[in-house]
Amino acid sequence: MAMISIRVSEAEKDWLTHMAEFYGTSLSDLVKKYSMEQLEDKYDTLMAEAAYKHYQESGQKSVSMQEVIDEFGGFKE
Repeated sequence: MAMISIRVSEAEKDWLTHMAEFYGTSLSDLVKKYSMEQLEDKYDTLMAEAAYKHYQESGQKSVSMQEVIDEFGGFKE
């Protein structure tokens, strides 16, 4: 397994250690988990924005749910 080192101040280390204890996990797992989650969320947001921009530039039109129901009929229970 690869290792990555990061530099933090003593105050940041103390706070991260406190948070790791609070969550009942190791400092390494805490930083890894929350770093990965933040990066994944940011990536998802950027990809959604790019896809939406592409959609807008494509000239395609969306339809409302009401238009779909009107065209294909109502829901049957």
